[in-house]
Amino acid sequence: MASSWPKAIIFDLDGTLVDSVPDLTDALNDLLVEEGLPAVSEDNVRKMVGDGVEKLVERGFEARGRTLDKIELESLVARFLALYEPRATEKTVLFPTAVETLAGLEESGIALAVVTNKPGEATRLILEGLGVAERFGAVIGGDSGLPKKPEPAVLLAALQQLGISTDDALMVGDSPADVGAARAAGLPVLVMSYGYTKLPPEELGADQVIDSLSEIVEAIRMMRAAA
Repeated sequence: MASSWPKAIIFDLDGTLVDSVPDLTDALNDLLVEEGLPAVSEDNVRKMVGDGVEKLVERGFEARGRTLDKIELESLVARFLALYEPRATEKTVLFPTAVETLAGLEESGIALAVVTNKPGEATRLILEGLGVAERFGAVIGGDSGLPKKPEPAVLLAALQQLGISTDDALMVGDSPADVGAARAAGLPVLVMSYGYTKLPPEELGADQVIDSLSEIVEAIRMMRAAA
């Protein structure tokens, strides 16, 4: 890897850049209560996040013993988004060192993108509400029309928007979907140790597991040296 690598970094959102579980939990629990079901805990929701809003709603209802058919799921997803989007930044926060890390990477000439399975409008609300939207040259949500992660198409689309090749890019995420998409796209991948995953981060198959976003620069240095 050249000393100029990477020219682009693609970030996942939930569990990587932002801790969104409190707001997701509140919206999901409001929906469950509306449907006459008991609420679920934040710890449970943390393990449900990462594969898109449809899976989150489906898993939330399954946790309370109710299986949804396709029509029910579509209706309840729409209701969930109506409950969630107005409160998408009430409790959601950036993880520590995110602001300074993103600023430093951008100042060093690295193009940044967000690729998430979360719907695009909620993603926009969060990035704008937390004051980091301007850092990203490409933002692709789970309702873009492309297959969601772990399929690679969304990563490739983000790189196309940035004008960067896969050889010059790195993925940073927290889940099996992130690692799977990165591998399928041919990208090295870093995984955050604090993310939303049922599996231990060390078992996800990433190139490195890091504990803080501030460790990205050192991880890049190590990857360059090992190449």
